[in-house]
Amino acid sequence: MSAEQVSGLCEQLVKAVTVIMDPASTQRYRLEALKFCEEFKEKCPICVPCGLKLAEKTQTAIVRHFGLQILEHVVKYRWNNMPRLEKVYLKNNVMGLISSGTQSILEEESHIKDVLSRIVVEMIKREWPQHWPDMLKELDTLSKQGETQTELVMFILLRLAEDVVTFQTLPTQRRRDIQQTLTQNMEKIFSFLLTALQQNVNKYRLMKTDLAQEPKAQANCRVGIAALNTLAGYIDWVALSHITADNCKLLEMLCLLLNEPELQVGAAECLLIAVSRKGKLEDRKPLMVLFGDVAMHCILSAAQTADGEGLVEKHYVFLKRLCQVLCALGSQLCALLGSDCNVETPANFGKYLESFLAFTTHPSQFLRSSTQITWGALFRHEVLSRDPLLLAVVPKYLRASMTNLVKVGFPSKADSPSCEYSRFDFDSDEDFNAFFNSFRAQQGEVMRMACRLDPLTGFQMAGEWLKYQLTAPVDTGPTNSKTGEGLCSIFSPSFVQWDAMTFFSESVISQMFRTMDKDEIPVNDGIDLLQLVLNFETKDPLILSCVLTNVSALFPFVTYRPEYLPQVLSKLFASVTFEVVEESKAPRTRAVKNVRRHACSSIIKMCRDYPQLVLPNFEMLYNHVKQLLSNELLLTQMEKCALMEALVLISNQFKDYERQKAFLEELMAPVAGLWLSPEMQRVLSDPEAFISYVGADNKISDPVLEDPSGLNRSRISFCVYTILGVVKRARWPAATEEAKAGGFFLGYLPSGTPMYRNPCTEQVLKLFDNLLALIRTHNNLYMPEMVARLGDTFAKALDMLEVEKNAILGLPQPLLELYDSPVYKTVLERMQGFFCTLYDNCFHILGNAGPSMQQDFYTVEGLASQLLSSAFNNLNNIPDYRLRPMLRVFVKPLVLSCPAEYYETLVCPMLGPLFTYLHMRLSQKWQVINQRSMLCEDDAADDNPESQEMLEEQLVRLLTREVMDLATVCCVSKKGVEQNTTAAVDGDDDEAMATEVTPPANAELTELGKCLMKQEDVCTAVLITAYTSLSWKDTLSCQRTTTQLCWPLLKQVLPGNLLPDAVSWFFTSVLKGLQVHGQHDGCMAALVHLAFQIYEALRPRYGELKAVMEQIPDIQLDSLEQFDSKLLNPTLQKVADKRRKDHFKRLISGCIGKPIGEQFRKEVHIRNLPSLFKKVKPSLETDVLENEDGEGFNVLFEP
Repeated sequence: MSAEQVSGLCEQLVKAVTVIMDPASTQRYRLEALKFCEEFKEKCPICVPCGLKLAEKTQTAIVRHFGLQILEHVVKYRWNNMPRLEKVYLKNNVMGLISSGTQSILEEESHIKDVLSRIVVEMIKREWPQHWPDMLKELDTLSKQGETQTELVMFILLRLAEDVVTFQTLPTQRRRDIQQTLTQNMEKIFSFLLTALQQNVNKYRLMKTDLAQEPKAQANCRVGIAALNTLAGYIDWVALSHITADNCKLLEMLCLLLNEPELQVGAAECLLIAVSRKGKLEDRKPLMVLFGDVAMHCILSAAQTADGEGLVEKHYVFLKRLCQVLCALGSQLCALLGSDCNVETPANFGKYLESFLAFTTHPSQFLRSSTQITWGALFRHEVLSRDPLLLAVVPKYLRASMTNLVKVGFPSKADSPSCEYSRFDFDSDEDFNAFFNSFRAQQGEVMRMACRLDPLTGFQMAGEWLKYQLTAPVDTGPTNSKTGEGLCSIFSPSFVQWDAMTFFSESVISQMFRTMDKDEIPVNDGIDLLQLVLNFETKDPLILSCVLTNVSALFPFVTYRPEYLPQVLSKLFASVTFEVVEESKAPRTRAVKNVRRHACSSIIKMCRDYPQLVLPNFEMLYNHVKQLLSNELLLTQMEKCALMEALVLISNQFKDYERQKAFLEELMAPVAGLWLSPEMQRVLSDPEAFISYVGADNKISDPVLEDPSGLNRSRISFCVYTILGVVKRARWPAATEEAKAGGFFLGYLPSGTPMYRNPCTEQVLKLFDNLLALIRTHNNLYMPEMVARLGDTFAKALDMLEVEKNAILGLPQPLLELYDSPVYKTVLERMQGFFCTLYDNCFHILGNAGPSMQQDFYTVEGLASQLLSSAFNNLNNIPDYRLRPMLRVFVKPLVLSCPAEYYETLVCPMLGPLFTYLHMRLSQKWQVINQRSMLCEDDAADDNPESQEMLEEQLVRLLTREVMDLATVCCVSKKGVEQNTTAAVDGDDDEAMATEVTPPANAELTELGKCLMKQEDVCTAVLITAYTSLSWKDTLSCQRTTTQLCWPLLKQVLPGNLLPDAVSWFFTSVLKGLQVHGQHDGCMAALVHLAFQIYEALRPRYGELKAVMEQIPDIQLDSLEQFDSKLLNPTLQKVADKRRKDHFKRLISGCIGKPIGEQFRKEVHIRNLPSLFKKVKPSLETDVLENEDGEGFNVLFEP
């Protein structure tokens, strides 16, 4: 290799790199240059000399960077095949570059420093300590040359810790070797880092004021920053003794650096990591030194200085770090105090609380919220919660919360000092709104804890604030509400205050009733407040809503003074019919609707929680409701039914079957009359008549005001709502004795379960046939010929509402619109709302019928076939967004509440055809999605825009989860599984996945599961759905199904004679799932475990499984033979479960899918070096290739 050759190649490379980086190059030219460079790196035998030549100081930074990249590539991909002398030559030259091959610390580009340190770390990963024992000494020698070299050494040490400990990007044995050697040398490393930090900081402090010495000072400062960054990479994992050595010298230095503007952020970062350490309590004890005078003074003065300089991003970031440090300190104190470590409450605890309170009252909403979890821990702590200093802070904390609950600080506004800070922390008002809502909920929790310690103070504050709001003039602010002139919008100053005060009073009053003894409750004060609230009149819907919440919060006082109940009822009833403008024809806005709905739910809540209290006033309540119901137009159907529900709840207190039955009959008489009339019967059972009756075949010229069939729709809604309300609320007494005395008790089922009769049964079953007819008709509306009958205005009447679409796609609602816009803007939206609610409510009735009417419902003649011919009729045309609620609100509750006696007659005949159908439907849907992602055709784009495709795909995912959830609920006993299955079914896709997933050992089949698995069609449908779903592209569904459902189902059929093809198919399905989901740790762990279970259980009986294994890409057949021979030889001692599983995972690794970023990555192979420690007896599974380089212990890099 001649020097000319190297020079010639280097010239070409310089040209190529210039072309690649020149913005003016054409794409073709740039690609050719890129190809030339890549081929050079892969194939050229003289990479090292070329790389070194290009890395010389005389070249431009871009060319030098490329030269160093070549050297990095050589170390990463060619090291194993390089001759020893070439390795030594490269290593010496790289160390030479650090010594004298870079510009000075202030001039050198950071990307050059970065790549240079990476090369050294790549060599360390391959050769240290066995073949390069003096590496640390060499770095130490380099650092003595000056700041430039010291900084590079810091970069190397940091990068090494990141690769080995944080990211763990190298093979296990190498990682262990390096980490243990680092740990052995940690004292030296820490001493080196601390000395470098100390010396450079001292020099920097001496020189920074002298202008002539400015560059030198800056160089020292740079090294200081690098030392802090490197420390941050080590403090997280080294033994705590290093952090606390020498009387906590490191912590003291860090505290002192908090007041050094250039170094304070790095110091705070290190301090935070140190204080957040977990580990043995005894080892953490020295961290309490941070409560000492010096440390506290440093932290507080640094916070004051940073805050005093106004809002500058750098200072604000520092304040956030300091706040986190104080939070972590609080957590350490809570962990240590009261444990066996003999830790006392620190002398500076009061000072600590004061400074912590300063962060809680800072204008930044983000800082305020950061302190809440720690306040909660302090208020909950068994020792600290009794500390007089903490008790003295409770009123101050509550006072601060009064300010913090006020929703101000939107980044787009300028009406509060918080806005400026919010612009740093939030991208949009929606973003801030979401944050604030969770912050407020968190504050509610902490306020309740604070009130446990001092309930009366909270109540007094709430009373003062409430009185103040009741007398304060209304300030609507600049944004006027569209609901009416002079009314508040959600941003109006008055509403914002009312809203905060209401939340505050609700939190503290409820806690006071929980905490204080009955005799100590300040009843007179509470009743006085209640009277003020009841006498307060307002026409503003937003404020009235707050007033109603306050009435509910103060209502428990009425239990002491029942004579106030009539006044409360009149207030609530007046709000049920609230209008801003009486007799207005304009559609009601959401704010008005919310008030009316709020009043209804307050009445229901009162009747649910205090039925004994309301019972004496039952007649008054009933007359009120009758009066309101007499005017058909006064209330919406939902409001009417809410009031009827309240009456039913009170009637449950009659505890007399005949009396309650007579009352329900009277209450439902108008519904029965309407529902059973010949006209209604005709409408409900004929889709055409139904479309025409509800007005969906009309063409309407004024879509906002004109709605001729509104009344017809409301009549149907009224009947359905009422049936639902009665079925949901009517119940027998909870105590068996009372039930027997009142005539509700019927005897016992064979299983010993008591049987009761519901007073509503007779009324509801009378209406049942027409309900099923309506459901059948509604399902038939989706037939193409019926959809064609819809009028022009209503062509999309059966579509989803925009709100539903946005919820599924996760799009936020614009804030203001929520309250100011009408609930339904057009008659089309009203029609969509009608169909959607009607559909849901019909299925809610069926879902509630079982728990409500029990055996009277389950024994309805031919119930299974009636349900199959109505609810499951025409499913092919029913869209996913309608099928989902049907499974969730009807099928699941029906199955769960059904006693075992009716499994054979009702549940199995229904679920068999349903699961078979659902499997077919989902398979087709997923096939379409998979084809779509493979083809991505352009032609289909017009009529099916991307947002529509996303919506459809997301719906298929949600439906899949619903179906798998139903299967799990039906088949698997809920010990240890319940929490997961009933979790929000539309959980977010990126829901954090657990990586430790050995399924609950007790995931056994339920009685229903066993019953279903006996029926061949059901058994096949459920098994095939469960195992096919593993390769559908929905990680959440895959993980749940794998951990909860697959193995219990398969275990049930193992004793039978499974066909070899079926066994292969089950196993292959799991491997396919690994191909699709292997990139997600949670899914991968669960699927590997399942594959392992299947292979271990079935391989002895089915040789076919081995044939499946042999088809896995890159499988090591000798290793498979080894695994099999152990598995099939029962006399061999069983290897530990974890070892067997790890071996199995290595065998199938060829079919475990990788994230797209890793699929095409070039593999890096780092060889193991001879073991540093006494060799344990080699296991049969160790890689044969481990030590074939045979270099033994001869040292590669001599000093």
